[in-house]
Amino acid sequence: MTQTDQKTRCEEAMLLDCIGDGVVTIGLDMTIRYINRAMRELLGYKEDELLGRPLGCHLLVQGTICSTQDCILERAIRNREKVRNFETTIQNKDGRKIPVSLNTDLLRDAAGNFTGIVEIYRDLSQINELKAKLERQGNIGARGPIVTRSKSLEGILDLLPQVANSKATVLIEGESGTGKELIARQIHRLSPRRDQPFVAVNCAALAEGVLESELFGHVKGAFTGAITDRMGRFEMANRGTIFLDEIAEITPMAQAKLLRVLQESEFERVGGNKTIKVDVRVVAATNKNLAMTVEEGRFRGDLYYRLNVFPIRVPPLRDRKEDVLPLIEHSIARLNRTMGKNVRDLDGPALKLLEAHRYPGNVRELENILEHAFIRCPDHTIRLEHLPEHLLAESYHNSQEPGTGKPGGPTSLAALEQRAIVQALEQTEWDYRLACKNLGMSRSTLLRRLKTYNLSKKTKSK
Repeated sequence: MTQTDQKTRCEEAMLLDCIGDGVVTIGLDMTIRYINRAMRELLGYKEDELLGRPLGCHLLVQGTICSTQDCILERAIRNREKVRNFETTIQNKDGRKIPVSLNTDLLRDAAGNFTGIVEIYRDLSQINELKAKLERQGNIGARGPIVTRSKSLEGILDLLPQVANSKATVLIEGESGTGKELIARQIHRLSPRRDQPFVAVNCAALAEGVLESELFGHVKGAFTGAITDRMGRFEMANRGTIFLDEIAEITPMAQAKLLRVLQESEFERVGGNKTIKVDVRVVAATNKNLAMTVEEGRFRGDLYYRLNVFPIRVPPLRDRKEDVLPLIEHSIARLNRTMGKNVRDLDGPALKLLEAHRYPGNVRELENILEHAFIRCPDHTIRLEHLPEHLLAESYHNSQEPGTGKPGGPTSLAALEQRAIVQALEQTEWDYRLACKNLGMSRSTLLRRLKTYNLSKKTKSK
C-alpha cells in the first residue's frame, strides 16, 4: 500500500469516527476489518478486542433474520444481498440489549471485485424511550390505541389494568383481525414490565424446524447452519413480556418446552445442556377454539390449563357494529396522516354499505377497505365508486336472494344503484356520456358497474 493510500485510509477512518452511527466492515473470511468509534462505544469494546476477530452473530445481531440460513452475514456474503432498515437488537459487552436499525451494503475494490460487506447500526434507544414517554403523557389511557364503543369490548378493557398488575398467564381468543395483539401490548403497557422488552412471535409463520430455535435459541453445531450460539425469544424477553400469537400451531416438542418454562421459568437451548433461567410474562393468542383442539389430541391439556389462567375472548366486529363508525373515523385520521391526504367524509350510501357489511376479516378488513378507498378517492369524500368492487357485487347478489326483493322489504344499496344506472341509460338511449353526467360518475366507473352487475341493453328497469 502506498503512502497516498495509507493517508486516504486514515482520513476515511477519521471521517467515519465523526459520525453518530456505528459502522463495521467485514471481510469475506467473516472477520472484522474496521469498526468506528460510535460502534465501539455502543458495544463497549476496545478496538483491539474486535479487529481481526470472526464476527459471530451472538456478538451483534439478535433477531428473526439471524437464524440458520437467514443470517444477515451469511446472506450478504453468500447471496450478495443487502438489508435495509431492519430493526433488531445488539448485545453490548455487559449483556445489555440495545435496539438498533441495521443497513448493509457490499464492499468492492477498485477492480470491482467483491471484498466484503459494511454494516451500519443506528441506536434506537432514545427514539424508543421518547415514543414510550409521549405515549404515557398523551391521551392513551387504560384503553390505549384500541377504539371501541362496544359494551362487551369495553368490559374487557376495564379489566386490563388489574390483569396487567398480576403475573398471570393470559390466553386471548378471537378471530383473525380482531386486535388480539393490541390487547396483548396494552397488558404489557399497563404492567410493571412496561419498560422492559415486549417480544411478539407469530408461531404459525415459523417452519417446524425453526420454531424451537426461535423460541429457545440454539448452540453452535446443534444443526446444519448453526454456526454460532444464538439466544431465543424467551431470553430476549427476559424481565418483559412475550406474546405467542397462533399458539395452537406450535409443535409437540415446543409445547413440552413451553410447559416447562411456565412451570419452572427455565429451559435449555436447542442442542445445549445449560439451564437458562428467565423471568417472562407470557401472553398467548389463538384464532381457534383451543379447548376443542385439546379434546382432539392436537394440544396438550396441561399446557392449555397453564395458559388459560386468565382467558379473554375478543368479539368479532360483526357482533359489535357500534364500533364500525368510530373505527372508520380513526382509520380516516390515520390514513390522512400516512398518505398525505385530506379526506373528511363518507357519503351516505358508502357509509350504509360499510355499516351493513359483516366483516369476516374483522377490523383488519375494514382498515384495508378504507385504504383501498383512499387510493381511489380524488377529493375530500369517499363514495360508493371508491369502495372495492367485491363489496358492491356482494351487496347486489345478496339482494337477489329469495325473500330480499319483496314489496316493502329491504332493498340493498347495490340494487338501488343498479336500478338507477339502468334507468339513466334507458333515458339517454344508452348514451354513456349523457348517462354519466346524469349519474354523476365517470365513464370508467360506469363501465365497471356494468361489468359488476352484468348489465347490457337487454336489461330493463323495474
